[in-house]
Amino acid sequence: MVGTAWPPATHVVVWPVVFLAVAALVGEVKPLPITRDDEPVETMSTSGPFVLALVAVGGVGIAVLIQALASLTDDLLHRRSVTKSAFNTAQYTLSVLAARMVFSWLTGIPFFAGPLTVELQHLGPLLAAGVAMVLVNRLLVAVVVAIVTSQSVWTTVRDDARFVTATHVVLLCIGAVAAIVAGDGVAVLFLLIPPVIAVYLTAAAAVRHAHQASHDPLTGLGNRDRLSRGLDSLHAVAQRTHAGGPGLVLIDLDHFKDINDTLGHPVGDLLLQQVAERLSTALDDEDLVHRLGGDEFAVIVDGDLVETQLVAHALLASLEAPMRIGELELLVRASAGVACAPHHGADTETLMKNADIALYQAKLERDRISTYSALFDVNTVERLQLLADLRAALDTGQLGVAFQPQVDLATRQTVGVEALIRWEHPTRGPVAPDDFIPLAENSGLIAELTAYVLDTALRALAGWREEGHDLRMAVNLSARHLSDLALPRQVHDALTRHHIPPGALVLEVTETGILADPARVDVVIAALRRLGVAIAVDDYGTGHASLSYLKRLEVDELKVDRSFVSDMGRDHHDFIIVRSTIALARDLGLRVIAEGIEDEGTALTLRGLGCGVGQGYHLGRPTTPELIQVRMDDERRVTTTPGSP
Repeated sequence: MVGTAWPPATHVVVWPVVFLAVAALVGEVKPLPITRDDEPVETMSTSGPFVLALVAVGGVGIAVLIQALASLTDDLLHRRSVTKSAFNTAQYTLSVLAARMVFSWLTGIPFFAGPLTVELQHLGPLLAAGVAMVLVNRLLVAVVVAIVTSQSVWTTVRDDARFVTATHVVLLCIGAVAAIVAGDGVAVLFLLIPPVIAVYLTAAAAVRHAHQASHDPLTGLGNRDRLSRGLDSLHAVAQRTHAGGPGLVLIDLDHFKDINDTLGHPVGDLLLQQVAERLSTALDDEDLVHRLGGDEFAVIVDGDLVETQLVAHALLASLEAPMRIGELELLVRASAGVACAPHHGADTETLMKNADIALYQAKLERDRISTYSALFDVNTVERLQLLADLRAALDTGQLGVAFQPQVDLATRQTVGVEALIRWEHPTRGPVAPDDFIPLAENSGLIAELTAYVLDTALRALAGWREEGHDLRMAVNLSARHLSDLALPRQVHDALTRHHIPPGALVLEVTETGILADPARVDVVIAALRRLGVAIAVDDYGTGHASLSYLKRLEVDELKVDRSFVSDMGRDHHDFIIVRSTIALARDLGLRVIAEGIEDEGTALTLRGLGCGVGQGYHLGRPTTPELIQVRMDDERRVTTTPGSP
């Protein structure tokens, strides 16, 4: 460049050169954002068109000087390393030299010739020079990217061209026009400002649209499409490098519907935003966290199965502390499903399907975190079909309610009944509650099932009361439904609808249900007790839990589990457990009911121990409302007949 002809300043088009130089500096420090696959992933300098104009208007020396100055200024502003700054300056210098070489070759103008008034015949060679400048620049960058990502240079160049070609064409045209009109003075060059601004605005709009297309509007996290692209990319890298991974963690919040139904969707939205923040903070990288919709989140792990499992534990741990929303303090629990390539899926679709199966298993088994196993697939299709059939059963009347008598062991009079749901499947026949209740709990159908049983039971109770029979009605609550903050209102409405006094209803809960979510269960049970509804602990003794909840919750009734009652005549340990439970209940002032009474000897033994009420096949099998009516009518006739005991 030392051979470049430098005429006196009076012969140089000074102000157009100054304008182009300033424009090149601004274009370098204010680059355009570029999107790829709906993602803003890089920026593009807009100094190129003005440097291209300088290649012809000012000569190769001025063009190289301005481009180097612009590059160094940008590197200083962004505090880039000396090595990276040197590379940037070198690649831009080579690009400008390549452009001048092509321009000189096509026009016959000497390489080191000084400033030039660009004519229309120079337009073609100048555009060709611009193409050469862009190609050299992008090729040098592609070589570095290919080395870092282990891709071929051709793949990198091809992918790069897909996203930046159109923008480069527009910018090069602006540069060519700038070179031609520079001879008419700086005032004409100002007319190029609106097109450049339009390019910036278009790029900014593209970035906004790309973000909207790939991110969840509520939390700002990536959406399902972005998750798929991220997994696809990591799958490709893993296949090239023969490494394990990627891993995937699916997270689903427990009882989120309860919060929306009870506290409203605005509170639910704020809670989801806090969950998103907790998950992002736990990973220190929000780009790995995605919201798939509703209360389901997904996290990509660039690692093997062990790393993925560790991440799953860290994510759930991040949700353990209460979340404050206004004056509310909410406890959030979640379940997680884990899957990791290549063992759990060699492609994105399979990996996501298997992580979803693992999540379903975690919620079904209440393990909180479950890693995919092929064993989970055995019953998955059958369960999904059974769940679909259960939804249909709610609408087609296949479900029914049977009633089992609860009998005073001293008088042998029926003092209560327990409502038990039954399902007569049109092709399977009877389906056991243990087979479909867990499905209902994990699919959100449990609220509808409980509402159906409660309504049916109270309707039957209202009919018996009209006939003069004063009974207690026991209805089971699942562990999942016991944490439903909307339950007290549901119970109140059902009692009001059927004109049943609250004291006639007993809601049975299990020890495991009480301990599943203690903070929320306390709130629900306290609200039910304020209504006047009685609370019974069902299957007492099987929960392996502390007795502290009996004091905390102030329950009304204990039901001794059938597993102890049925063998108490043969197993001395069971006898001691039953005897101790009855004594505990009496000391606490609680009613006690023994389940599973299968013979008269057991009934008499329980009566002798002080148990007031019993339930079991010996005392009465589950039956229809009509037969319960007949039973109570018969009992009333016997007690009113002269000479009856």
